[in-house]
Amino acid sequence: MPSNNGPIKLGIVGVGKIVRDQHLPAVAKDREYHLVAAASRHGKVDGIPNFHDIEAMLDAVPELEAVSLCMPPQFRYDAARTALMAKKHVFLEKPPGATVSEVEDLKTLAAANGVSLFASWHSRYAPAVEAARAFLASASIKSAAINWKEDVRRWHPNQEWIWAPGGFGVFDPGINALSIATHILPAMFITSAVLDFPENRASPVAAQVTFRTSNGLPVTMELDWLQTGPQSWDILAETDQGKMVLSGGGSKLAIDGKVVHEEPEAEYPMLYRRFAEIVHASVSDVDLAPLQHVADAFMLGKRNVVKAFFD
Repeated sequence: MPSNNGPIKLGIVGVGKIVRDQHLPAVAKDREYHLVAAASRHGKVDGIPNFHDIEAMLDAVPELEAVSLCMPPQFRYDAARTALMAKKHVFLEKPPGATVSEVEDLKTLAAANGVSLFASWHSRYAPAVEAARAFLASASIKSAAINWKEDVRRWHPNQEWIWAPGGFGVFDPGINALSIATHILPAMFITSAVLDFPENRASPVAAQVTFRTSNGLPVTMELDWLQTGPQSWDILAETDQGKMVLSGGGSKLAIDGKVVHEEPEAEYPMLYRRFAEIVHASVSDVDLAPLQHVADAFMLGKRNVVKAFFD
């Protein structure tokens, strides 16, 4: 835990769009943190020392206590291992890694070095998620559906890494849906999947996935990265107490058409609040269920080749 019980001395690695949009504003407003350094091959943060890589940052700024790793998942394991071996607490942007097994290894390494590891499923911290979880816990669920459809050109313009092997494709936003679903629905597992791969890409642009829970309830998921206009980030459930619709990526909850919970989004401030909690408590928070479902979809999924995608 922080040596002087003051603000956690934090470094950020991988200065891209998500860091500028979410991480930097959240950290700047949180008194639990003092951002002291950044490392990135392509970006810089004004007003603090910047380095080309995490090794240089750790060598030059030994007082660092924690790092947020925000590079693409294909490159996250080596950086996380370096930080954990240096006994730094580690915040993993979602998804926490490219594979389940590498994140399992990081969990073991964090425990061995007495530091905290955080898999930051930001969508779980959307404002209406806990209300949805409480409602479903009090109801008898008959079926559920996940519809996550958005415009990749709007949210990931010219980001080639996301189409590469290990880049997840449409499961990059889809794993946000899964992070909520695994938090509010009964335990479930995939029974079938169809993944649409553009003929010129190594990751899918759409997917249709079928789950069932351990007691046989059906859950379907439709992912689409080509939806223009209004974006759809919805989880629906038919229950004995009415139809639940959790929409807006978890920001609004309605039962039988009546809105019962809606608040402004504050996911990343809550993520950093949680990270500070586990650092001070010397524990880790690493739930791999969403990542495991993505791995299962790729393992079970039928590959369907569709027309080429161009930005």
